[in-house]
Amino acid sequence: MEKDHLTALFPQIATQMRYALSNLHMAASALAPVEEREWNEELDRRAALLDQSFYQMLRLVNQLSAAVYLSNDDPLPLRNRDVGELLAELCAQAASLAAFRGITFRLEDELGHHVCAVSVDAMEQLLFNLLSNAFKFTPADGTVTVTLRKKGDSIHLSVSDTGCGIAPERMEHLFDGFSQADPMQPRPHGLGLGLALCRRFAEGQGGALIARSTPGEGSVFTLSLPDRTVEEPLHDLAMDYAGGFNRALLGLADALPAKAFRVREQD
Repeated sequence: MEKDHLTALFPQIATQMRYALSNLHMAASALAPVEEREWNEELDRRAALLDQSFYQMLRLVNQLSAAVYLSNDDPLPLRNRDVGELLAELCAQAASLAAFRGITFRLEDELGHHVCAVSVDAMEQLLFNLLSNAFKFTPADGTVTVTLRKKGDSIHLSVSDTGCGIAPERMEHLFDGFSQADPMQPRPHGLGLGLALCRRFAEGQGGALIARSTPGEGSVFTLSLPDRTVEEPLHDLAMDYAGGFNRALLGLADALPAKAFRVREQD
């Protein structure tokens, strides 16, 4: 089956999976209500494993739904947004979860308040995808840093880590869809759609995404966007890809331990 046919089929598969996941989550919530999990540590521990699996599956479903973007080059709808404020909101959510990995998380914003035309949903999914990879491959006591700065006529958003880095032979095909590390390697690994979608989200906003990496020292992914504003539409239809669930937990589900999903840890 050709790649374009696969990407067209993925959203249909995702719709079926989303329906089944919804039923599973409702059943699990009935069996382990939040109020019981708050006082029953063993129940909370077991239910957290179910929640973790649910979030990981929902994250995969969202990637399958978004795969349709890989088969077209249409621009994404943009809105004028304070990118410094947006980044601070997203990083505050990620920072609260970094501790579960024993990672130091830093935000270095050299812009402050700065309005730029972006797709908020695309920015959120792109950032959480990059942070998920950074969290996965950065050992405890490592550091993940998000930097926002202006360079010429562009805004640059970088995610850097002090992890294991990427082998030079993988760099050439890093953003190709359906590519991943050796499947025999231990988890985590996935379908290989994450970075391909990140680049598509960057290009859909008129920007670009590049990567630099040194094995044994870490990696840096940099999103560059035109520093511009746009005439906004009178109506804006936004889709809640998270379905009302915790967006940071969803975005980072593949990189977090089950402990992060315990109700007792979130109180």
